Amino acid sequence: MDTTLTLLDLCGAVALLLWGIHMVQTGVQRALGPHLRRLLGVALGNRVKALAAGLGVTALLQSSTATGLMVASFAGAGLVAVVPALAVMLGANIGTTLIVQVLSFDVARVAPVLVLVGVILFRRGADPRTRDIGRAAIGLGLMLMALARLVEVITPYEDVPALRVLLGAVATDRLIALMLGAVLTWAAHSSVAIVLLVMSFTQAGVLPLEAGMALVLGANLGSALNPVLEGSREGEAAGRRVALGNLVTRALGCAVALPCLGLIGPLLVTWQPDLSRAVADFHTAFNLALALVFLPLLGPFSGLLRRLVPEKIDAHDPGRPIHLDEAALETPPVALGAAGREALRMADVLAEMMSGAGEALTGGDRTRVAQIRRMDDTLDRLNAAIKAYLVRLDPESLSEDDERRIATLLAFTTNLEHAGDILSRNVMTHAAKRLKRGLTFSAEGKAEVGALLARLSANLSAAGAAFLTEDPRAARRLADEKAVFRDLEARATEAHFRRLREAGPGPGPAEATALYPDLVRDLKRVNDHLVAGAAYPILESRGALRSSRLEAP
Repeated sequence: MDTTLTLLDLCGAVALLLWGIHMVQTGVQRALGPHLRRLLGVALGNRVKALAAGLGVTALLQSSTATGLMVASFAGAGLVAVVPALAVMLGANIGTTLIVQVLSFDVARVAPVLVLVGVILFRRGADPRTRDIGRAAIGLGLMLMALARLVEVITPYEDVPALRVLLGAVATDRLIALMLGAVLTWAAHSSVAIVLLVMSFTQAGVLPLEAGMALVLGANLGSALNPVLEGSREGEAAGRRVALGNLVTRALGCAVALPCLGLIGPLLVTWQPDLSRAVADFHTAFNLALALVFLPLLGPFSGLLRRLVPEKIDAHDPGRPIHLDEAALETPPVALGAAGREALRMADVLAEMMSGAGEALTGGDRTRVAQIRRMDDTLDRLNAAIKAYLVRLDPESLSEDDERRIATLLAFTTNLEHAGDILSRNVMTHAAKRLKRGLTFSAEGKAEVGALLARLSANLSAAGAAFLTEDPRAARRLADEKAVFRDLEARATEAHFRRLREAGPGPGPAEATALYPDLVRDLKRVNDHLVAGAAYPILESRGALRSSRLEAP
């Protein structure tokens, strides 16, 4: 019974430690997250700055996994090359050791003060950032309390035979200790927690120093597993290279260090007799050594990763950009031309969606609904790729005309994406309802729906032409179509009530239900986005937008 209670006490202290780390991470992320992300983005110009930024951000977040996922997303979006991204991860690995170094000293006495200050900030702070900092202070206090409790629980080691059997097996085999440390860190998503546990066990004499160092190596390996295992295999190759590169560097470091623990241990004890501090120093020294060895080698290492994780080129993938040339980024006018060509591909996809919408609304092919929704995903992906490409342009190399063209591009692609969303989510919902209820349009209704879609297709072509030429005359003609569609919507509403009266009680044609006016309104919204995306930016840039809106009836 005593053994069970002791193990429960031990598990509770571990849970409190994990919860404290979680509170520190979430508090710092909420308070400083955007600033940390901006710091990473600014510092990714060269590998030394990137390493320093990774160290600083991770020291605050206390999560190399969070930093890794952040920089992998940058790399996957094409915002950073693989070399500085790997340098960030080397710095992040060092950053996780700093809190371990601080907590290796006897600082448990300040735990109540931290909790008290944190509660005051959390309860009394009017600013959300102040409350988040209070949350982080509470978490740090809980971590210190949990570590103090762990030492109290595991000091009478003889009273915990089950724990002695388990850790005795770990102490006899370095490889088992490394694997256990990796699995525990992967499960806990925190190398800090596992290293702090190992420090407590080593300080209490439960684990010999050599086994503790092997567990620390496993903790370093396990923290690199999360981005690799949790990242999508179908994601961008650059992001997967960063995650894999971080895992490979740590695995190589563990492979070199593990056989040498018998030599490292005695030297470390001679230099640092305090076993808890010795574990913390080994943890820091291991990651510093990795950074010193691999930082100069990141160039050829990134080349190896490119061969191991090649770009997945799918010639039949319509959502993959084909005009966004990386080399063109050095010349903004050329890059903007490439982005414009990709934007016109979005217009082509939207035109295909409009054609399929007509068949789905008036025909009987149910597969058209699913096809159009898949094409909307293509629009989303192309839009995201164009935005990521434009973000990578150097702001200092852009002229006023370049900046105006970027604004026009973003307005065009964003509105095309919104138009696709309406076709996919709204218009196709109407089509699905019609098919499910077995409704059909009358000859007159089919003609009206066909005419509306034909006019939309013509306006889409006009929008593409206006976007390409930036001719204010073409933009003004397109802007006038907004008033035309208002009139069409009014006439459709009038016709709807006329058909309701003619149909009388009982089921009638599809246009005699509420489906028809909703459909016309959604098609009008699609037209509004075409006008907003292609006509208004051109007219506004030439001071003609106000007069065009005033002239419209």
